[in-house]
Amino acid sequence: MNVTDRMKSFFRPNIGRSGRLVRASLAAALLLGGIMAVQQIIWLGVVLFISSAFVLFEAARGWCLMRACGIKTKL
Repeated sequence: MNVTDRMKSFFRPNIGRSGRLVRASLAAALLLGGIMAVQQIIWLGVVLFISSAFVLFEAARGWCLMRACGIKTKL
């Protein structure tokens, strides 16, 4: 198995509709937290924005990093 095949299998969708909805909700919460935090502590707001973007990517892709690494999740 070459590197391209391993990457494709790593990034293939591995969560269902409920997991995607949970991640989308989490992304919205992180974004809201980032908006509120950036007014007080800029670095915290930036971290929350980046986290929100990653979780939104997971939701849009139907992919979970923890599951891709072999960690079992409930959703």
